[in-house]
Amino acid sequence: MMSKITALRMRNGCKEKRVSVYLDGKFAFSLGAEVVAQEGLRLDQEITQPEIDLLNREDRYRRCLSAAIRYISYRPRSELEIRERLTRSDFGSDCIEVAVERLKQQGLIDDIEFARSWQHDRQLFSPRSKRLTELELRRKGVSQEAIEQAVADISDEGNAYQAALNRVGRLPASDYFGFRNRLAGYLSRRGFNYQIINKTVDKLWREVKDGTD
Repeated sequence: MMSKITALRMRNGCKEKRVSVYLDGKFAFSLGAEVVAQEGLRLDQEITQPEIDLLNREDRYRRCLSAAIRYISYRPRSELEIRERLTRSDFGSDCIEVAVERLKQQGLIDDIEFARSWQHDRQLFSPRSKRLTELELRRKGVSQEAIEQAVADISDEGNAYQAALNRVGRLPASDYFGFRNRLAGYLSRRGFNYQIINKTVDKLWREVKDGTD
């Protein structure tokens, strides 16, 4: 069965440019402006239902791809995060698969690079233990191989000291037990073990006392 395109109207109030397509005088569906231009749709064009299905499939794919690109524009994301976000946005698995593969080909999805970036940011802004960093990346769906590459150079001793150094100014310099308990709890929440915590706390306490003498 053939239908005829009787109107192509740009929709107002949409974040993305979309066009309402009218068939035989009635609104039928909407498409992204890029799809309309790419397919060369025009007034009085005759179109079949299989052709309409293909247009809608291409439109869903493009919307899925655009949603993924917007999502990763805020910060790097793992492949699992992207897939979960697109699934929550009600895109079908076929669209998601094609969009993810396209982004992989463009280098916009790369779990090895994501893991390195995640570890670098943690090191810079919120140092934590190697074990906790591994756990965070595992929860992001990153492969064990990528995790091992990302955490290979982490020093728990160095990270614990840096984390504690960022905190020590808020702790009491005249109360050893208060200093110790609060700093130990802080480091424990960042995944450091008892031995590293003890060593770090003692080192920082000596430095604090030396600075106040």
